[in-house]
Amino acid sequence: MLVVVLNTFYNFTGSYGVAIILLTLIIRALLHPLSHKQMVSMQKMQKLQPRIKTLQEKYKNDKETLNREIMSMYKENKVNPAAGCLPLLVQLPILILLFRVLLKLEYPGMSNMFLGIQLNGTVLSTLAVALGQTVTDSVHVGFGSVFSALSSNTAGLLNFGVYMPNLILLVVISALTWLQQKMSTTGGNPQMAMMSWFMPLFLTFICLSLQAGVLLYWGTSSLIGVAQQWWVMRKTKMEMAEKPQLYKDKPAGTQANKQK
Repeated sequence: MLVVVLNTFYNFTGSYGVAIILLTLIIRALLHPLSHKQMVSMQKMQKLQPRIKTLQEKYKNDKETLNREIMSMYKENKVNPAAGCLPLLVQLPILILLFRVLLKLEYPGMSNMFLGIQLNGTVLSTLAVALGQTVTDSVHVGFGSVFSALSSNTAGLLNFGVYMPNLILLVVISALTWLQQKMSTTGGNPQMAMMSWFMPLFLTFICLSLQAGVLLYWGTSSLIGVAQQWWVMRKTKMEMAEKPQLYKDKPAGTQANKQK
């Protein structure tokens, strides 16, 4: 199914890069209800953190009661702690399927290029090519091959145009991941603060061997996710800043009562 949609967009636009972006927009639109629910739930979770800390101190010696009170509070505020994992679990099979599709995709002519990015290449494979190594299978180019080529041709690093666009794409994805983690981190939680740094670094290491076509999907999806999360946070902040209005029209008898 993804192959048909991707090739249809390519036939219409003449660019696999644009086709991947359009496919990403469709997938994000379909997942919008889930991702929106997740982000709203995340904001509610952050609002409940002070109450959770109070309960943790109150029942620090009674884990069973603590868990029961926290779950009761979640139910009262209509918060599902597992809602944050659902969009990720839904996207993961799509990402794996897209990876397999792009891995087997044959790019005719120069259709594998998009804004200088080699869609069928990885950061490691494009770096190996810049260093003068012949690459027949980009996915299986490892650190050993790159270090070997680097030791014999250090000057190849000056071929910025070969590997830099793919590297920039990876850096952008890492930055977006860091931003998403930071926006999702609850203040005062050291474990979450550590994750906001660990996840981008771990993701960068994984993405070094992923084709740029997959990274383009991932980066576009992450950019949309950041924009959506910013909007939800902004809306939530505005709602929290609104003060309740006790009276739309002040009762006529109020002033008279004050005078008495």
